[in-house]
Amino acid sequence: MTLPLPRWQLDLERLLPIRSQFVISGSIHDSFLAATDSGATLVPFIRALWESLKARDYQFLLIYDPTDGVRVYPDELAARESAEKLFDVKLKTGNQIVSLETLTNIMKNLVSQREARCALVIDFASRLSREAAHLSEAEYRFFIAAEKLALTSSPIVTLNAANRVGEHQRPLYNPVLWLVNRAQDLPTWYTLDNERIASLAIGKPDYETRHASAQQLAPLFAGYSVASTAAQTQFLNRFAEGSEGMSLTALSDITELADRQLLGISDIDDAVRCYQLGALDNPWRKDYLREKIRDALPFIEERVKGQHPAVVKTLDILKRSVMGLTGAQAKSSGSRPRGVLFFAGPTGVGKTELAKTLTQLVFGDERAYLRFDMSEFAEQHSGARLLGAPPGYVGFDAGGELTNAVREKPFSVVLFDEIEKAHPQILDKFLQILEDGRLTDGRGETAYFSETILVFTSNLGVFVEDRQGVRQQQVKADDPYELVETKIRSSIEDYFKFKLARPELLNRIGDNIVVFNFITPDVAERIFDGMLKNIARRLYEQFKLQLSMPSTVRSALLERCVRDLSNGGRGIGNALEAAFINPLSRALFEHDLDGRQRLVVSQLSEQDKVIELTLEIS
Repeated sequence: MTLPLPRWQLDLERLLPIRSQFVISGSIHDSFLAATDSGATLVPFIRALWESLKARDYQFLLIYDPTDGVRVYPDELAARESAEKLFDVKLKTGNQIVSLETLTNIMKNLVSQREARCALVIDFASRLSREAAHLSEAEYRFFIAAEKLALTSSPIVTLNAANRVGEHQRPLYNPVLWLVNRAQDLPTWYTLDNERIASLAIGKPDYETRHASAQQLAPLFAGYSVASTAAQTQFLNRFAEGSEGMSLTALSDITELADRQLLGISDIDDAVRCYQLGALDNPWRKDYLREKIRDALPFIEERVKGQHPAVVKTLDILKRSVMGLTGAQAKSSGSRPRGVLFFAGPTGVGKTELAKTLTQLVFGDERAYLRFDMSEFAEQHSGARLLGAPPGYVGFDAGGELTNAVREKPFSVVLFDEIEKAHPQILDKFLQILEDGRLTDGRGETAYFSETILVFTSNLGVFVEDRQGVRQQQVKADDPYELVETKIRSSIEDYFKFKLARPELLNRIGDNIVVFNFITPDVAERIFDGMLKNIARRLYEQFKLQLSMPSTVRSALLERCVRDLSNGGRGIGNALEAAFINPLSRALFEHDLDGRQRLVVSQLSEQDKVIELTLEIS
């Protein structure tokens, strides 16, 4: 098998004849796939670097870090003796602590050394100074000397290669390699306009590299060695696809977790999820969940009344999520969220209540849902609060409200209320969530959305603006549901395609738009009766009073509460509070309720716009 060399390694080999120093940043603490004497294996960065330089006749590496000083690699007697002789350092008993001044002398000796090809690696170079922009006098002199060496040194042919032919005769630098977390961790002036210093960034491994690494790790998974060729191939593909955006070290950790949890090749998705989310228990795979969802229609419609088409479509999407078929039409669905729902329609018709009900159904607790009111994120800068500030900005180390919440509750329903009120640039972030199922905050920590249900709510399409900018109601309570659905869907498409100019976001949502209907009079009466039952239950819990009223009082109260259905169930609740709960509280406030068991509301009247209740308490 031909190993795919990472880009940084190819660039290093290409630039060794013309660059004297290299600033290497990014995933320097990752593992790398290297061809060693014992075969292909995953190795740390220093080992991968050495395998590359050894092939070009380099004899050893000197490695310096601010804590442990100087050591030699490989840690062999011949390398230690050669380094001690050439650089006047004492390495026979381990590392030698040296000052920056001594390190400067080692660099000067290195770049002019003709007896041996070798390289100096300055590890943890990000920690050489407390602040790259405010150096101490000694640090400043050190970087000036290093800069001068970068400009004045020349490639050389070492004495031990002078009489050899081929690659070994080529003049190469004895390079200095700075290992940093970020390129800006070194003084900006150090690499600015210095053509002798090359900057190499190590990114996350690509699919080909992850696949090759998965081949090396595969024998450690239970059942791989005895599996069929087709099963082995499927395992490797799923391992490489599921680890998108991860390091090779993460692949090794996943393998270790799988071994400890006794997970075989058929459980690779669980192993990846266990690493990502820190949880092996998966509510989506519980046997009882299918039974709960199969019998869920009456349960949901008891809580969300009068929205049969919306509930049926929501259950269809939920069943698809439970079966793991979300995105099945694509060649690779990656780590997309389990389900995506876009609830649209008039206010107060049950959109938020349905999200809570789904949470109760799947996770057993409606409080497991995470709610974000997108009207709070109408300004561009508010995206830092939701998703985390970029590195270097105030508060970046705190992460974002969304990313933090999903890391804490990876199995949840995430509700984005009134999504159209968010700033368009914040909406752009949802492209990554909907497509890749993950988001990285300013701290560099990744939140995974692969086990969440995303619910967006919106009132788009109920009201529209005419050419004069006047807001008008486009759909009304007496319109048939088919007309309401058509107009609202059309308005949503126009909003994303033309007003936002982001049709790709609409494409990610797909056909998961669920349109809710207006509350009809018969449904309004059912909602009203349910609210009266809630009031009766509260009275019993608080005062042990049994509430009753004659049908005439109920009818008068119902007529007041359902007179205007434009605000849906929430409007009914507000009207019931004004017409019944407030005067009831006023009347009860004047009574001693100790020992009382029965409360009858015998009459409802209004005088000077003040509603009065006549009570019989016994």
